[in-house]
Amino acid sequence: MLAVEDLSFAYRKGAEELFGGLTYEFTAGAITAVTGPSGRGKSTLLYVLGLLLTPNRGAVLLNGQDISSAPDTVRSRVRAQRVGFVFQDSALDPTRTVLDSVLEPALYAGSTLAQARRRGRELLNDMGLGSRADHRPGEISGGQAQRVALCRALVTDPMVILADEPTGNLDRDNAARVLAALSAAAGSGEQGVGRTVLIATHDPFVIEQADEVLAL
Repeated sequence: MLAVEDLSFAYRKGAEELFGGLTYEFTAGAITAVTGPSGRGKSTLLYVLGLLLTPNRGAVLLNGQDISSAPDTVRSRVRAQRVGFVFQDSALDPTRTVLDSVLEPALYAGSTLAQARRRGRELLNDMGLGSRADHRPGEISGGQAQRVALCRALVTDPMVILADEPTGNLDRDNAARVLAALSAAAGSGEQGVGRTVLIATHDPFVIEQADEVLAL
C-alpha cells in the first residue's frame, strides 16, 4: 500500500511549496491519474513517491512504513526493488538493444544476468515485442518504445509503477495500447496482489480511463 501523509515539497528554501500538506492513500490494483495545471507538481509528486526527491514535510508510506525519511541505502534498495518508472519519452538508450534496456533495472536490483534476460524476454513477448528484443530504440515505433519502457518498469516485479505522461507523444491507438498494458500491470502484481499505478497526465483520454483521479 502506497500513501502520503501531510506531504509538502519545495525545490529550494523560500520557494513555493507544492502539494499543501497532501494526505492520500493510493489504491492497489488500480490506475490513479494525477492531474492539474502545469506547475502544480504532477511530475514532482512522482519523483517524491519514487524516492528521487525528499519531501520538506510529511511522509511517503509504503505498507505503513515511512520510507521517505529512511537512510539513502534503504531508499535506493526500495527504489530498485519496489518501484518501476515509465517516462514520457521512454528514455531508452539509443546505443543499446531493447532487451538490454529492459533488463538493466533487474541487474541493479540484484538479479543475475540469466534471470534478468529470461524475465526481460518474457515481458517483451507478453507485450508483443519479442521479435524486437535485439533491435535498437531507433528501429522501433514510439508506441513500441513506450511498451518497452513498461517492460523495463515491470522487470523487477515492483509494487508501484510511476508513469510520467506516458501517452504524451502517442496517437490515440498507441495510447490505448499503453493504457491497456498499464491496466493489466495494475491487476497482476506480485503474489496476486495488484500493483499501484500512478499516471501523471493532462490527457483527457487517460483521465477517462483511470480508476481514480487525484487533482493537484
